[in-house]
Amino acid sequence: MIIDLPSTTTSQINSRLVRLRDEGGATTLGRVLTLVIVTEDGQRTDAAIDAANDASREHPCRVIVVARGARQAAPRLDAQIRVGGDAGASEVVVLRLYGELAKEGASCVMPLLLPDTPVVAWWPFDAPVSPSKDPIGQLAQRRITDAAAEKNPIKALESRRAHYAPGDTDLAWTRLTLWRAMLAASLDLPPYEKITEAEVTGEADSPSTDLLAAWLTDRLKVPAKRFKATSGEGIVHVRLGRPSGDVELHRPDGKVGTLSQPGQPSRRVALQRRSIRDCLAEELRRLDPDEVYAAALKSLSKVAKGRPATAKAEPAEAASAESTNGKAAAPKKSKAKASS
Repeated sequence: MIIDLPSTTTSQINSRLVRLRDEGGATTLGRVLTLVIVTEDGQRTDAAIDAANDASREHPCRVIVVARGARQAAPRLDAQIRVGGDAGASEVVVLRLYGELAKEGASCVMPLLLPDTPVVAWWPFDAPVSPSKDPIGQLAQRRITDAAAEKNPIKALESRRAHYAPGDTDLAWTRLTLWRAMLAASLDLPPYEKITEAEVTGEADSPSTDLLAAWLTDRLKVPAKRFKATSGEGIVHVRLGRPSGDVELHRPDGKVGTLSQPGQPSRRVALQRRSIRDCLAEELRRLDPDEVYAAALKSLSKVAKGRPATAKAEPAEAASAESTNGKAAAPKKSKAKASS
């Protein structure tokens, strides 16, 4: 059910929410937090609401959407309340702010916060330079951004590093959970040798690739190298060098990865690129500061940038090109190891 409240006030919105609770029983009870989504009116607001609705099935909450409209318009607050099938396991309050009111998002949000519950702020698109100092960010225990959704993802990630405060996190970091788990598990198997070098290859504008290289730098105490991939999506390849042979995790198609290491058969592993809903649900599971993310941000400056990595595919292509008249060409020597 969707209820429109044009040219309204926060008092009228609260009154309508109380009426809905009286009429619908438990539909507005049992919420564990308030999720505040901050967007500009006209952005993909409905997509963010859909992701929050899906995540709310795991974390029942009140979702407040602050959609800031034209600053040149007359001051006005248009609201919309969504409950039932249009709100997942939550209740959604959409606030569209116009004119001078667009600068007062925090003032409009405060009367609608659930009492005695944590507040999480989420900027699904463009985020403030310093989320912790933003008026809405100051209301929240956790502040979620997404560097990958901004115009310049790498520059946005550097801004996250420069202005980090406990409670900040970014979905570019959350997308690494499966990669970090797979790489950590691979090192739990013998031989238990020290990693001597690390390389991460991914799209040029992939902030997750930079963060993965920074995380490896921090945890392995070895400066990781970051290469630009010539094909593939997001993170494409990780190589961990050690004396007995390399550990390699290669995902060329953004869906299935291949893990290879000496003494073990190559394994295909599920590495599907994660949806916004999955990443958001994971971040809502914790409300304490993420110290590992903070350490990875600090290590970004230690990551060495390299030239585009193309050597992975060259040995096989060269061997094929040199095969003539049915005669197999002699294998070329290469320092690059097969990645799948």
